[in-house]
Amino acid sequence: QVQLVESGGGMVQAGGSLRLSCAASGGTFSNTAMGWFRQAPGQEREFVATIRWNDARAYYADSVSGRFAISRDNAKNTAYLQMNGLIPEDTAVYYCAARDRWLVGVPTNTGGYDYWGQGTQVTVSS
Repeated sequence: QVQLVESGGGMVQAGGSLRLSCAASGGTFSNTAMGWFRQAPGQEREFVATIRWNDARAYYADSVSGRFAISRDNAKNTAYLQMNGLIPEDTAVYYCAARDRWLVGVPTNTGGYDYWGQGTQVTVSS
C-alpha cells in the first residue's frame, strides 16, 4: 500500500522560509503527479502547487506564485515544497498528494489525486 510521509513543517516568523518534503513508499504505482494542498481551521482544503512527474511541469495557486517552488526527485520518489516569504495567511496544515492515473493537463483539485499524506503543520507568526 502506498504511503506518503511529509516532513519539514514548523513555526516560523513572517518573511521566513520552510521546506516541506513528501516521500512516497510502500508500493508500486504510476506516479504521474504530486501536489501540495493546505487547510486552515474552518476552511476547505485548497490547492497550493503540483508537479507532473514526467516533465516536471509545475503549476501554482495565485496566492503562492513567486514565493513557493515545487520540485521532485525521481530517484527518491519524493516531492518538495520550498516556501519563501511566508506570511501569516500561509498558516495551515499542509498535505501532499499523489496521482496514480493517466494524466492529462494539471490536476488542481483534491479529486485529481489518489493518495494523501497525514499532513504537517505550518505556522507563520507576525
